[in-house]
Amino acid sequence: MADENPTPPTAKIIDGTAIAARVRASVARRTAILKTEFDLTPTLAVVLVGDDPASQIYVGMKTKRAAEVGMKARDIDMSASAAQGQVIEVVEQLNADKDVHAILVQLPLPPQIKAEEVIDILDPAKDVDGLHIINTGLLTSGRVGVVPATPLGCLALIKSVTQDLEGLDAVVVGRSNLVGKPIAQLLLREHCSVTTVHSRTRNLDEICRRADILVAAVGRPEMVRGDWIKPGAIVIDVGINRLEPQGADEKGRLVGDVNFAEAAQVAGAITPVPKGVGPMTIACLLQNTLALACRNAGVPMPKDPEAA
Repeated sequence: MADENPTPPTAKIIDGTAIAARVRASVARRTAILKTEFDLTPTLAVVLVGDDPASQIYVGMKTKRAAEVGMKARDIDMSASAAQGQVIEVVEQLNADKDVHAILVQLPLPPQIKAEEVIDILDPAKDVDGLHIINTGLLTSGRVGVVPATPLGCLALIKSVTQDLEGLDAVVVGRSNLVGKPIAQLLLREHCSVTTVHSRTRNLDEICRRADILVAAVGRPEMVRGDWIKPGAIVIDVGINRLEPQGADEKGRLVGDVNFAEAAQVAGAITPVPKGVGPMTIACLLQNTLALACRNAGVPMPKDPEAA
């Protein structure tokens, strides 16, 4: 656990909120060009099954941000008791709707719904979070597909520190289809030497200690300690964990998978939790929506007039 009065960090704090704002501004400018030149408004459909509070907040934020950049968002709310067939029917209707360019099925789904079956029937050309097996295969083979938003955001945060990743040792803690596996593939594309580890890896601390780039996405609060960090490393903390309430802290603190107070004394640059990876996920989701709208409409991706 972090000390109550931690020493001020020496690492550069990577401001995900500010970087995400710049990404959204670029998406907004390019969306405006699509509307003017092609009469095309990117449209994102989000399917929410059940009443999970965290999912409801997240979907609400996606809808808000989509409107801010000039996109349309359709929220399809379904009962927590919805049957597998009902969810599949909704997704198939969205697949067939030419006015919908991107589809996201909010995870997790209720226990009676088999998530893999729902993802498998998504149109890969509308799969905004890149989870369909065709998109995962395209990513693995180095071809053009849809990359999940969180890994895209992680890579952008890493590149905000240094653009040249060639030859760096990268360690990814976590092997999920949504984050761990795709960020490993993206880092391989950048010519990093990538090691993927997880909670059952032997000598996990020793492997992390050799990383120039450490991405923690394992879902265990503050598991990565300060003495696991190589001095000067770039640390990207994907985890969002709420601790048990203590005293006047009615909700409990939000922490990542990295012990921030310790790691910030060793790392060269580190993302905070919150205001690190989280804002980038939504920004990159909108970026994916823009790309899918262009691809599905057969129009070129507009250039950002303010890009350097």
